[in-house]
Amino acid sequence: MKICSLASGSKGNCLYLETGDSRVLVDVGLSLRETLLRMAEVGIDPTRVDALLVTHEHIDHLRSVGSFARKFDVPVFASHLLRQKSEKLLKKTRVHQFESGVAFTFRDIQIDPIPITHDSCDPVGFVIDSSEGRAGSVTDLGMVTHLVREKLRGCRALNLESNHDVDMLMNGPYPWELKQRIKSRHGHLSNGETLELLHDLAHEGLNTVIMAHLSEVNNHPDHVERSGRSFLKDQNICAPRMIIGDQYKASALVEM
Repeated sequence: MKICSLASGSKGNCLYLETGDSRVLVDVGLSLRETLLRMAEVGIDPTRVDALLVTHEHIDHLRSVGSFARKFDVPVFASHLLRQKSEKLLKKTRVHQFESGVAFTFRDIQIDPIPITHDSCDPVGFVIDSSEGRAGSVTDLGMVTHLVREKLRGCRALNLESNHDVDMLMNGPYPWELKQRIKSRHGHLSNGETLELLHDLAHEGLNTVIMAHLSEVNNHPDHVERSGRSFLKDQNICAPRMIIGDQYKASALVEM
């Protein structure tokens, strides 16, 4: 199994996951040109991508899904509601519709779209199972539901939102209404909430954790790194590689 965060943040998100027989991108929120540049930098061949999985219709996740799919003739997996909402961006692509909460099989992997509470049209995270193990990606989370927590158990790799530091958010420049939205069950996870979830998900097989979707205004990599160190220090179950997702560059392509 291989995983790489090609981009993570409010200006564009894209995650690459490779199993024995399948190579997928979760969201393509950068421009097509920038996506291809970052793939080249870490040695990922775009012509070998087998599928695009889309979490929701916000532009930082959907921006180049259609253009990538058309250029490389790659199928797009999206919910029925997302397809309706984003018909123009997805025109002339092969869209396979899934139902939120209903797992389906593609090539050698099982893909489970997990319902989440973000303020968008039918948003999901994904858990992907293969013979190489399980990987989970959940950003724009709003809140950690019991379902999300249970679905993410047993993952070898996790891409988890760690969006904001609460003090930075509340003392920062955003208007009060936006601060309330970010903190709400339809917004984003704080560093503290992500750390709590990580402790719930710790198991001896956890190999890699990507801390994702950091706010450039309301968070700082140092705060997220501190959360990662705290997680490693406060439990002796596992010692995963901790990666901070970056808006402006790809992470290493990690092989497990």
